[in-house]
Amino acid sequence: MADIPPNLDWVRAAPEDAEGPGPWIEIAFGEGDDGEAPVYIRETNDPDNVVTTNRRKWDAFVLGVQAGEFDHFVEGIEDAENSTP
Repeated sequence: MADIPPNLDWVRAAPEDAEGPGPWIEIAFGEGDDGEAPVYIRETNDPDNVVTTNRRKWDAFVLGVQAGEFDHFVEGIEDAENSTP
């Protein structure tokens, strides 16, 4: 596993009104401004487990989310969360 820089600025991806420790996803951008610059991803409940990708792939993923390309992964989740057992 690649060394993770100790001085990363982690940004939590949580709703503004979110309370509590999560777990939430956190993102940090490494040095560089080209497509190969590293992007680090972790969960707040397991901060030592860090996934690394690059800026080009991260940007493509974000654009795909915005375009709805991953909506099929969450179909029915709201219904399941709102149902009572």
